[in-house]
Amino acid sequence: MSPPLLQVRDLRVHFPVRTGGVLFADYTPLKAVDGVSFDLAAGETLGIVGESGCGKSTLGRAVLQLLPPTSGAVAWLGTDVDLADKAALKARRRDMQVVFQDPLASLDPRMTAGAIIAEPLRNYHPELSSPDIKARVARMMEQVGLLPAMLNRYPHEFSGGQCQRIGIARAMILKPKLVVCDEPVSALDVSIRAQVINLLMDLQRELQLSMLFISHDLAVVRHISHRVMVLYLGKMMELADRDSLYRAPRHPYTRALMTAVPIPDPDQERAKPRAVTFGDLPSPLSPPSGCVFRTRCPKATAICAAAAPPLEAVAAGQLVACHHWRT
Repeated sequence: MSPPLLQVRDLRVHFPVRTGGVLFADYTPLKAVDGVSFDLAAGETLGIVGESGCGKSTLGRAVLQLLPPTSGAVAWLGTDVDLADKAALKARRRDMQVVFQDPLASLDPRMTAGAIIAEPLRNYHPELSSPDIKARVARMMEQVGLLPAMLNRYPHEFSGGQCQRIGIARAMILKPKLVVCDEPVSALDVSIRAQVINLLMDLQRELQLSMLFISHDLAVVRHISHRVMVLYLGKMMELADRDSLYRAPRHPYTRALMTAVPIPDPDQERAKPRAVTFGDLPSPLSPPSGCVFRTRCPKATAICAAAAPPLEAVAAGQLVACHHWRT
Protein backbone atom coordinates (compact mmCIF):
# COMPACT_ATOMS: atom_id res chain seq x y z
CA MET A 1 0.00 0.00 0.00
CA SER A 2 1.46 3.36 -1.02
CA PRO A 3 1.95 5.99 1.70
CA PRO A 4 -0.35 9.03 1.82
CA LEU A 5 0.68 11.96 -0.34
CA LEU A 6 0.59 14.28 2.69
CA GLN A 7 0.89 13.46 6.39
CA VAL A 8 0.34 16.13 9.06
CA ARG A 9 1.07 15.24 12.67
CA ASP A 10 0.23 17.39 15.71
CA LEU A 11 0.74 20.61 13.76
CA ARG A 12 0.76 23.81 15.82
CA VAL A 13 1.07 27.40 14.67
CA HIS A 14 1.25 29.92 17.51
CA PHE A 15 1.80 33.65 17.11
CA PRO A 16 3.28 35.66 20.01
CA VAL A 17 0.99 38.62 20.72
CA ARG A 18 2.33 41.47 22.81
CA THR A 19 0.30 42.22 25.94
CA GLY A 20 0.85 44.47 28.91
CA GLY A 21 2.53 47.87 29.09
CA VAL A 22 5.41 49.41 27.17
CA LEU A 23 8.07 48.90 29.84
CA PHE A 24 6.96 45.52 31.11
CA ALA A 25 5.50 43.94 27.98
CA ASP A 26 4.61 40.28 27.97
CA TYR A 27 3.76 37.95 25.12
CA THR A 28 0.77 35.62 24.96
CA PRO A 29 0.61 32.87 22.33
CA LEU A 30 -2.30 33.10 19.91
CA LYS A 31 -2.98 29.46 19.08
CA ALA A 32 -4.17 29.68 15.48
CA VAL A 33 -3.62 25.95 14.87
CA ASP A 34 -3.29 23.76 17.93
CA GLY A 35 -2.48 20.10 17.38
CA VAL A 36 -4.05 19.08 14.06
CA SER A 37 -3.26 15.71 12.45
CA PHE A 38 -4.52 14.19 9.21
CA ASP A 39 -3.52 12.29 6.08
CA LEU A 40 -4.31 13.18 2.49
CA ALA A 41 -4.33 10.51 -0.22
CA ALA A 42 -3.38 11.03 -3.83
CA GLY A 43 -6.34 12.34 -5.84
CA GLU A 44 -8.36 13.16 -2.70
CA THR A 45 -10.05 16.44 -1.76
CA LEU A 46 -10.23 17.26 1.94
CA GLY A 47 -12.67 20.05 2.76
CA ILE A 48 -11.83 22.27 5.76
CA VAL A 49 -14.72 24.17 7.34
CA GLY A 50 -15.32 26.32 10.39
CA GLU A 51 -16.11 29.87 11.42
CA SER A 52 -13.83 32.80 10.62
CA GLY A 53 -10.84 32.79 12.96
CA CYS A 54 -10.78 29.02 13.43
CA GLY A 55 -7.40 28.53 11.74
CA LYS A 56 -8.38 27.19 8.33
CA SER A 57 -6.17 29.46 6.21
CA THR A 58 -3.31 29.26 8.70
CA LEU A 59 -3.43 25.47 8.49
CA GLY A 60 -3.26 25.57 4.69
CA ARG A 61 -0.32 27.98 4.69
CA ALA A 62 1.56 25.94 7.30
CA VAL A 63 1.15 22.78 5.22
CA LEU A 64 2.76 24.64 2.30
CA GLN A 65 5.50 25.99 4.61
CA LEU A 66 4.42 29.55 3.81
CA LEU A 67 4.12 29.94 7.59
CA PRO A 68 6.67 28.29 9.89
CA PRO A 69 4.97 25.75 12.19
CA THR A 70 5.63 26.18 15.90
CA SER A 71 5.79 22.40 16.30
CA GLY A 72 4.58 19.23 14.64
CA ALA A 73 5.53 17.58 11.39
CA VAL A 74 4.47 17.81 7.75
CA ALA A 75 5.58 14.84 5.63
CA TRP A 76 5.46 14.81 1.84
CA LEU A 77 5.45 11.25 0.44
CA GLY A 78 7.00 10.04 3.67
CA THR A 79 9.72 12.73 3.84
CA ASP A 80 9.56 15.38 6.55
CA VAL A 81 9.24 18.76 4.81
CA ASP A 82 10.48 20.61 7.90
CA LEU A 83 13.85 18.89 7.63
CA ALA A 84 14.34 19.76 3.97
CA ASP A 85 16.96 22.33 3.08
CA LYS A 86 16.01 25.37 1.02
CA ALA A 87 17.00 23.79 -2.29
CA ALA A 88 14.99 20.63 -1.58
CA LEU A 89 12.00 22.66 -0.41
CA LYS A 90 12.10 24.80 -3.56
CA ALA A 91 12.13 21.65 -5.68
CA ARG A 92 9.07 20.34 -3.82
CA ARG A 93 7.19 23.60 -4.24
CA ARG A 94 6.54 22.79 -7.88
CA ASP A 95 4.29 19.99 -6.61
CA MET A 96 2.51 22.21 -4.03
CA GLN A 97 0.50 25.18 -5.28
CA VAL A 98 -2.17 27.53 -3.90
CA VAL A 99 -5.27 29.32 -5.22
CA PHE A 100 -6.02 32.43 -3.17
CA GLN A 101 -9.32 33.92 -2.03
CA ASP A 102 -9.13 37.34 -3.73
CA PRO A 103 -8.54 36.69 -7.44
CA LEU A 104 -7.51 40.23 -8.34
CA ALA A 105 -5.27 40.89 -5.32
CA SER A 106 -3.34 37.66 -5.95
CA LEU A 107 -2.25 38.80 -9.44
CA ASP A 108 0.55 41.28 -10.18
CA PRO A 109 -1.17 44.26 -11.87
CA ARG A 110 2.03 45.05 -13.81
CA MET A 111 2.14 41.64 -15.51
CA THR A 112 0.01 40.37 -18.36
CA ALA A 113 -2.09 37.24 -17.98
CA GLY A 114 0.36 35.33 -20.16
CA ALA A 115 3.34 36.40 -18.05
CA ILE A 116 1.54 35.51 -14.81
CA ILE A 117 0.70 32.00 -15.98
CA ALA A 118 4.18 31.52 -17.50
CA GLU A 119 6.08 32.60 -14.37
CA PRO A 120 6.17 29.11 -12.75
CA LEU A 121 7.43 27.61 -16.02
CA ARG A 122 10.24 30.17 -16.23
CA ASN A 123 11.24 29.41 -12.63
CA TYR A 124 11.18 25.61 -12.84
CA HIS A 125 11.81 24.93 -16.54
CA PRO A 126 14.52 27.36 -17.70
CA GLU A 127 15.33 24.96 -20.51
CA LEU A 128 12.06 25.77 -22.29
CA SER A 129 12.19 28.22 -25.17
CA SER A 130 9.84 31.21 -25.35
CA PRO A 131 7.71 29.60 -28.11
CA ASP A 132 7.34 26.43 -26.00
CA ILE A 133 6.30 28.44 -22.96
CA LYS A 134 3.83 30.46 -24.99
CA ALA A 135 2.31 27.27 -26.41
CA ARG A 136 1.92 25.72 -22.95
CA VAL A 137 0.35 28.90 -21.60
CA ALA A 138 -2.11 28.98 -24.50
CA ARG A 139 -3.14 25.35 -23.84
CA MET A 140 -3.54 26.06 -20.14
CA MET A 141 -5.70 29.09 -20.81
CA GLU A 142 -7.97 26.98 -22.99
CA GLN A 143 -8.21 24.36 -20.21
CA VAL A 144 -9.44 26.95 -17.71
CA GLY A 145 -11.90 28.54 -20.14
CA LEU A 146 -9.91 31.59 -21.30
CA LEU A 147 -9.15 32.57 -24.87
CA PRO A 148 -5.43 32.42 -25.72
CA ALA A 149 -5.90 35.80 -27.42
CA MET A 150 -6.29 37.29 -23.93
CA LEU A 151 -2.71 36.54 -22.86
CA ASN A 152 -1.53 40.12 -23.42
CA ARG A 153 -4.25 41.66 -21.27
CA TYR A 154 -3.63 42.93 -17.74
CA PRO A 155 -5.59 41.77 -14.66
CA HIS A 156 -7.73 44.92 -14.45
CA GLU A 157 -9.11 44.08 -17.90
CA PHE A 158 -10.66 40.84 -16.64
CA SER A 159 -13.72 40.10 -14.53
CA GLY A 160 -13.38 38.55 -11.07
CA GLY A 161 -14.19 35.09 -12.39
CA GLN A 162 -11.67 35.43 -15.21
CA CYS A 163 -8.99 36.60 -12.74
CA GLN A 164 -9.63 33.50 -10.64
CA ARG A 165 -9.25 31.36 -13.77
CA ILE A 166 -5.87 33.01 -14.34
CA GLY A 167 -4.90 32.17 -10.76
CA ILE A 168 -6.00 28.57 -11.27
CA ALA A 169 -4.06 28.35 -14.53
CA ARG A 170 -0.94 29.65 -12.78
CA ALA A 171 -1.35 27.01 -10.05
CA MET A 172 -1.97 24.17 -12.52
CA ILE A 173 0.62 24.97 -15.21
CA LEU A 174 3.28 22.81 -13.47
CA LYS A 175 0.84 19.89 -13.01
CA PRO A 176 1.24 19.85 -9.20
CA LYS A 177 0.33 16.98 -6.89
CA LEU A 178 -1.28 19.18 -4.21
CA VAL A 179 -3.26 22.42 -4.48
CA VAL A 180 -4.52 24.38 -1.46
CA CYS A 181 -7.68 26.28 -2.42
CA ASP A 182 -8.21 29.02 0.16
CA GLU A 183 -11.80 30.25 -0.21
CA PRO A 184 -11.42 30.23 -4.03
CA VAL A 185 -15.04 31.19 -4.81
CA SER A 186 -16.10 33.35 -1.85
CA ALA A 187 -15.28 36.60 -3.71
CA LEU A 188 -17.16 35.58 -6.85
CA ASP A 189 -20.77 36.06 -7.92
CA VAL A 190 -23.06 33.13 -7.22
CA SER A 191 -23.56 32.56 -10.95
CA ILE A 192 -19.79 32.15 -11.43
CA ARG A 193 -19.08 29.94 -8.42
CA ALA A 194 -20.46 26.74 -9.94
CA GLN A 195 -18.37 27.24 -13.07
CA VAL A 196 -15.15 27.64 -11.08
CA ILE A 197 -15.94 24.68 -8.79
CA ASN A 198 -16.66 22.43 -11.77
CA LEU A 199 -13.44 23.65 -13.40
CA LEU A 200 -11.45 22.66 -10.31
CA MET A 201 -13.08 19.23 -10.24
CA ASP A 202 -12.38 18.67 -13.95
CA LEU A 203 -8.73 19.68 -13.52
CA GLN A 204 -8.41 17.42 -10.49
CA ARG A 205 -9.62 14.40 -12.45
CA GLU A 206 -7.45 15.27 -15.44
CA LEU A 207 -4.25 15.95 -13.48
CA GLN A 208 -4.89 13.43 -10.66
CA LEU A 209 -4.05 16.01 -8.01
CA SER A 210 -5.01 16.29 -4.34
CA MET A 211 -6.70 19.34 -2.84
CA LEU A 212 -7.20 21.00 0.50
CA PHE A 213 -10.39 23.00 -0.04
CA ILE A 214 -11.00 25.72 2.55
CA SER A 215 -14.46 27.28 2.56
CA HIS A 216 -17.34 28.64 4.63
CA ASP A 217 -19.86 27.39 2.08
CA LEU A 218 -20.89 23.94 3.28
CA ALA A 219 -22.88 23.26 0.10
CA VAL A 220 -19.77 23.83 -2.01
CA VAL A 221 -17.67 21.69 0.32
CA ARG A 222 -20.16 18.86 0.07
CA HIS A 223 -20.07 19.03 -3.73
CA ILE A 224 -16.31 18.98 -4.15
CA SER A 225 -14.86 17.09 -1.14
CA HIS A 226 -14.29 13.42 -0.44
CA ARG A 227 -13.72 14.00 3.29
CA VAL A 228 -14.43 17.00 5.52
CA MET A 229 -12.55 18.34 8.55
CA VAL A 230 -14.30 20.66 11.02
CA LEU A 231 -12.06 23.15 12.86
CA TYR A 232 -12.87 25.27 15.90
CA LEU A 233 -10.32 27.58 17.57
CA GLY A 234 -7.47 25.77 15.88
CA LYS A 235 -8.55 22.28 16.96
CA MET A 236 -10.16 19.49 14.98
CA MET A 237 -13.69 18.77 16.14
CA GLU A 238 -14.64 16.14 13.59
CA LEU A 239 -13.23 14.38 10.53
CA ALA A 240 -15.26 12.06 8.33
CA ASP A 241 -16.09 11.19 4.77
CA ARG A 242 -18.50 13.61 3.14
CA ASP A 243 -21.61 11.45 3.15
CA SER A 244 -21.22 10.33 6.77
CA LEU A 245 -20.61 13.86 8.02
CA TYR A 246 -23.56 15.42 6.25
CA ARG A 247 -25.90 12.52 6.95
CA ALA A 248 -25.08 12.05 10.65
CA PRO A 249 -22.79 14.71 12.18
CA ARG A 250 -21.66 13.63 15.66
CA HIS A 251 -20.13 16.79 17.15
CA PRO A 252 -22.50 19.53 18.44
CA TYR A 253 -20.50 22.17 16.57
CA THR A 254 -20.78 20.24 13.30
CA ARG A 255 -24.53 19.92 13.83
CA ALA A 256 -24.79 23.67 14.37
CA LEU A 257 -22.90 24.34 11.15
CA MET A 258 -25.11 21.94 9.21
CA THR A 259 -28.39 23.43 10.43
CA ALA A 260 -27.13 26.92 9.56
CA VAL A 261 -27.06 26.00 5.86
CA PRO A 262 -30.16 27.58 4.27
CA ILE A 263 -32.65 25.45 2.34
CA PRO A 264 -34.10 27.07 -0.81
CA ASP A 265 -37.63 25.92 0.03
CA PRO A 266 -39.11 28.39 2.63
CA ASP A 267 -41.40 25.78 4.18
CA GLN A 268 -38.55 23.29 4.65
CA GLU A 269 -36.31 26.05 5.98
CA ARG A 270 -38.84 27.00 8.66
CA ALA A 271 -39.58 23.38 9.60
CA LYS A 272 -36.01 22.06 9.84
CA PRO A 273 -34.58 21.35 13.33
CA ARG A 274 -31.87 23.72 14.50
CA ALA A 275 -28.88 23.05 16.72
CA VAL A 276 -28.41 25.62 19.46
CA THR A 277 -25.13 27.39 20.22
CA PHE A 278 -24.53 30.12 22.77
CA GLY A 279 -22.57 33.35 22.58
CA ASP A 280 -19.74 34.30 20.26
CA LEU A 281 -16.45 32.73 19.30
CA PRO A 282 -14.00 33.08 22.25
CA SER A 283 -10.68 34.84 21.78
CA PRO A 284 -7.89 32.48 20.65
CA LEU A 285 -5.63 34.39 23.08
CA SER A 286 -7.57 32.93 26.01
CA PRO A 287 -9.42 29.81 24.86
CA PRO A 288 -11.66 27.95 27.31
CA SER A 289 -10.17 25.19 29.43
CA GLY A 290 -10.90 21.61 28.50
CA CYS A 291 -13.05 21.46 25.39
CA VAL A 292 -12.67 24.76 23.54
CA PHE A 293 -16.30 24.56 22.35
CA ARG A 294 -17.80 24.07 25.82
CA THR A 295 -18.75 27.74 26.38
CA ARG A 296 -21.15 27.56 23.43
CA CYS A 297 -22.22 23.93 23.65
CA PRO A 298 -25.69 22.95 24.93
CA LYS A 299 -24.33 19.58 26.13
CA ALA A 300 -21.41 20.92 28.17
CA THR A 301 -20.88 19.39 31.64
CA ALA A 302 -18.17 19.54 34.29
CA ILE A 303 -15.95 17.05 32.46
CA CYS A 304 -15.89 19.35 29.43
CA ALA A 305 -14.23 22.09 31.51
CA ALA A 306 -11.86 19.69 33.24
CA ALA A 307 -10.38 17.81 30.28
CA ALA A 308 -10.00 18.27 26.55
CA PRO A 309 -11.76 15.42 24.73
CA PRO A 310 -9.52 13.12 22.68
CA LEU A 311 -10.23 12.35 19.06
CA GLU A 312 -12.18 9.10 19.07
CA ALA A 313 -12.90 6.79 16.16
CA VAL A 314 -16.69 6.52 16.29
CA ALA A 315 -17.05 4.76 12.92
CA ALA A 316 -14.88 3.71 10.03
CA GLY A 317 -12.92 6.79 9.02
CA GLN A 318 -14.89 9.10 11.34
CA LEU A 319 -13.13 10.91 14.23
CA VAL A 320 -14.88 13.08 16.82
CA ALA A 321 -13.48 15.13 19.73
CA CYS A 322 -16.42 15.27 22.13
CA HIS A 323 -17.18 13.77 25.57
CA HIS A 324 -20.88 13.50 24.71
CA TRP A 325 -20.95 12.47 21.06
CA ARG A 326 -23.12 9.44 21.89
CA THR A 327 -26.03 11.62 23.11
